[in-house]
Amino acid sequence: MQTFEYTVLSKNGKPVTGRIEAPDQEAVAARLRELGLNATAIEPVSASGLNREIRFGAKRAKGKDVAIAIRQLATMVNAGLSLPRALQVLRTQAEGTPLGEILQSVEQQVSDGEPLSHALAQHPKIFSPVTLSMVRAGESGGFLDEVLSAVATTLEKEIALRRAITGAMVYPVVVLAMAGVAVLAMLLFIVPIFQDMFANLGADLPLPTQMLVTAADALKVLAVPLAVAGGVGAWWWRNHRNDAAVRERLDPLKLRLPVFGPLLSKVALSRFSGNLATMARVGVPVVPSLDTVGATSGNVVIEQAVARVSEAVRGGGSLGDALAEEPVFPTMLRQMVAVGEDSGSLDTMLSKVSGFYDQEVDAATKALTSVLEPLLIVFVGLIVGAMLIALYLPIFAISDVVQ
Repeated sequence: MQTFEYTVLSKNGKPVTGRIEAPDQEAVAARLRELGLNATAIEPVSASGLNREIRFGAKRAKGKDVAIAIRQLATMVNAGLSLPRALQVLRTQAEGTPLGEILQSVEQQVSDGEPLSHALAQHPKIFSPVTLSMVRAGESGGFLDEVLSAVATTLEKEIALRRAITGAMVYPVVVLAMAGVAVLAMLLFIVPIFQDMFANLGADLPLPTQMLVTAADALKVLAVPLAVAGGVGAWWWRNHRNDAAVRERLDPLKLRLPVFGPLLSKVALSRFSGNLATMARVGVPVVPSLDTVGATSGNVVIEQAVARVSEAVRGGGSLGDALAEEPVFPTMLRQMVAVGEDSGSLDTMLSKVSGFYDQEVDAATKALTSVLEPLLIVFVGLIVGAMLIALYLPIFAISDVVQ
């Protein structure tokens, strides 16, 4: 089987491209004819394309694979394929993967007459409430292809945002991990050698050296309990980090962090404004949109503020006035929303706000990386240097003993 990229003409005569897996080009053409489409071009693509990305997924479908699948679904629906046929094509491409299993379930329910939104709702860990609300709006309004395209764009934007943050954190995490390994290695293997040598010579150890030796002795006893505690803590955090009680305690602290707080705030505001803009663009009313997008911000402080804004708008107030009552939303966002409401272009203004915060996040992550690199190098140098100095301080006492 090989992946081929094809081009067909949509209902309005515009060329639409897509990808499909088949033994050869003749099989692709035959399959497209079965779907009622005439291909104007069929070209093979390398194995690094969509098929490989989906086929080599992990045990759980990745967000990248889901975004690609929804983008293709939008393309095929726009080209005139029925929804069950389009899902069948996607399911065939992703066969044998976690995403393929999900698509098989969705295809079966849609073929049985269930709405696409209902079928997607059976997989809440894969398809977010924003996606489900937008798909429902597209189904009721008769513009499902446009909505699916908007969903794919939203998912792609979220993936890019996560990559930017992850990329900024990789270097600090790696450096700190290497520093931790170096410190543990010195305490477990190097310090005991010096300790035995100092004991044989009978020299009194200086205070810094004695502190280092005490730490090494304590680590020998506590190494296993600390490792077990760390494993239990990691397990607990993985399973309970999204609990409401945990988030209500930690999320406010995250926003008050000296360096990372403003960055996390911009990320949350970007998600909020971007998702709200997309839902407004596809015709979802403001109150249901607010009820949905609050949880997508990723921070309980903004989520609770959005809930209060939703209640105020439900009571007859304007969105701009409701946002003005919540200090967590910056003045620029509130003013842009107010202008959007007055001019009837709320989605456009929210899109501009989201774009602005995307640029701010990108600039902040780059600045954070450039600042952290020298600071981490100095920090690691101080730690390792202090340990080396503590080890070599007794040399002076040894010289006195030898004399």
